[in-house]
Amino acid sequence: MSDHEIGLIRASLSVVEPLAGEITVYFYAILFARYPQVRPMFPQGMDPQRDRLLRALLRIVDLVDDPDSLVRFCGHLGRDHRKFGTLAAHFPPVGECLLAALARYAGPAWTPDIAAAWAKAYGVVAQVMISAAEQDEAVRPAVWPATVVHRVSRGNGIAEVTVRPHMAYEYAAGQYVSIETPWWPKRWRYYSAANAPRQDGTLTFHVRAVAGGSVSEALVHRAAVGDVLRLGPPMGEMVLDAADHHSELLFVAGGTGLAPIRALIEEVARRGGRHQVHLFLGARTGAELYGVDDMLRMAQRHHWLTIRGAVSHEYIPGIRGSLPEVLAEYGPWYEHDVFLSGPAQMIVSAKETLTLSGTRPDRIHHDPFETPVLSAP
Repeated sequence: MSDHEIGLIRASLSVVEPLAGEITVYFYAILFARYPQVRPMFPQGMDPQRDRLLRALLRIVDLVDDPDSLVRFCGHLGRDHRKFGTLAAHFPPVGECLLAALARYAGPAWTPDIAAAWAKAYGVVAQVMISAAEQDEAVRPAVWPATVVHRVSRGNGIAEVTVRPHMAYEYAAGQYVSIETPWWPKRWRYYSAANAPRQDGTLTFHVRAVAGGSVSEALVHRAAVGDVLRLGPPMGEMVLDAADHHSELLFVAGGTGLAPIRALIEEVARRGGRHQVHLFLGARTGAELYGVDDMLRMAQRHHWLTIRGAVSHEYIPGIRGSLPEVLAEYGPWYEHDVFLSGPAQMIVSAKETLTLSGTRPDRIHHDPFETPVLSAP
């Protein structure tokens, strides 16, 4: 797109952005009114879906002058949307209603040139998403049914849920997966696999029940052996370099952020040959510091693994402080590849601490925040 077209899109978005919430409500209202056949593709509760649409739109506008990143992002969207049953024929109605919603709320600021720029941008996005979905369809299914084969409570509202997909499910240690439960159709939530690929094909997820979180509460309190869930395609780039077998590693996990870190450590063990691996686990209290015993047993089997646990809001024997504070105390870590997983604020603070102490940003790895496919770097 030309600089002029990019400028028109960004200028018009600045006009309508204060009304973004109303725009998404109006968009879905006219989409379902004009094309009622698409309504069954969406969940009954539309609030999270409206938020995702808004963030996807903002992300696309942010990347509109970065073609490589835009194509990568839209490719992720296209592949991920297969699980919703999205087809090429759905894109024109969505584009029509999106532009109608923008035009309504932009008012006099909506000109023919702006409409043409948005139509062109949407056409590019749609084509990339359709192409990515078609390529993906040629090599793998859209969803994988998976039976719950084991479930164990870890306390503090956390459960480990192990599933066996009905078809081969290929993924890499450190990746995350979207899950749909039978009790809340069309509601997908993302969880990281807590294990490296196993010979029996099973995957284990660490799930914390979130107040008001329909999917997480169902997985923690309702799921039982024999229930069938559905998995979306594996995603995420917080994985080990396939060609690197010798660099030193630092893993930092807060709360259920232990899941992908555990998977990565299993992958290190499978590969062998690492110099030294440091794992820092953090929580607010000792009771919330789950998974320590399992990791200590792993450290007993592997001399290269060192584990330290820290709590930030309770006086107990051991290390006290937040994970960023503890990292600063035990650092520097500029010779390590670093993998962070946990609450967003912890990751942001840890990145700042590590960067200030000399760790290169390109050696710090973490999953995106919130809905991963909509906020991938």
